[in-house]
Amino acid sequence: MDKLKEFIEKSIDNIKEDRAVTKTLLTSLMKYMVVSEDRHKEVGMIAAKYVETLQRSNEQLVKLTALMQKQTSGNEEMTEDEKNDLFDLIQGDGEDKDG
Repeated sequence: MDKLKEFIEKSIDNIKEDRAVTKTLLTSLMKYMVVSEDRHKEVGMIAAKYVETLQRSNEQLVKLTALMQKQTSGNEEMTEDEKNDLFDLIQGDGEDKDG
């Protein structure tokens, strides 16, 4: 179980780092876009991708929270889907299989 805790902590650290970088990039991009409508058209799709990245990290945190809650509730056995989700989080995938 120590290995699971280590993986969860590593995943949370990665999520925090990714969110910090993405927020910095998005803030910079928003300052650039405010200048004119042409700039917004030029980089609007990039800004949308940054927002998607932040949304995915929220989903990752929700999954990790559910895993941690399950672990602390005494039900330490993980399903195969939970193991795959954790592996995806660690690998930085973050994409759900459904969409």
